[in-house]
Amino acid sequence: MVTHPVRRRILMWLMLLANAGLITVISSLVLTFISAAKLSNWLPRLVLLVLGIAILWIVAINRWIKHFLSHWMQWALRRWTRLDVRDYASLLHLSDGYAVMELQVDAGDWIADRPLRETNLRQEGIIVLGILRPDGAYLGAPRGTTFIRPNDVVLLYGRLDAFSELDSRQAGSTGEQAHQDAIADHQQLLLERARQDAAK
Repeated sequence: MVTHPVRRRILMWLMLLANAGLITVISSLVLTFISAAKLSNWLPRLVLLVLGIAILWIVAINRWIKHFLSHWMQWALRRWTRLDVRDYASLLHLSDGYAVMELQVDAGDWIADRPLRETNLRQEGIIVLGILRPDGAYLGAPRGTTFIRPNDVVLLYGRLDAFSELDSRQAGSTGEQAHQDAIADHQQLLLERARQDAAK
């Protein structure tokens, strides 16, 4: 929830509104029970309070009301705001070991100073979504001819275990061997998934 900027903003406003609403409810209840002219008629007020809380509880847990409010909020956000309310975690299926990660490219890294095509990261199961240059320029969906330079920040999508290895991979023969090993690991993973799909 807190990693998504739009959700974080909505959550912040909901927390502020909830706190304001809670204070309002508490102050109303205190004023209702304390400032009553006759203390003898507290029982009907208590029954009314319990009834109101019960109605609020039913509304809060009702599936149909939640469904209606969810659709109404989505419509209202599209109608009156320019917020991007898409759930990118669901769109990218950020679970089961898959994630989006930023990789800082340093001089001497395996992917530094070479075109994207030459890295063959797709064969490792890693997709380059974009490259942020040190001057602030962003290259979305870069081509194979795009060079990855030191001090770039590369936005990647793939398996978390592949990211950790790529982040520590250095240039040279050991880096090339690690690349070949990563390709073999990914091919093995694809074969296992194909077997699982065939067995279903």
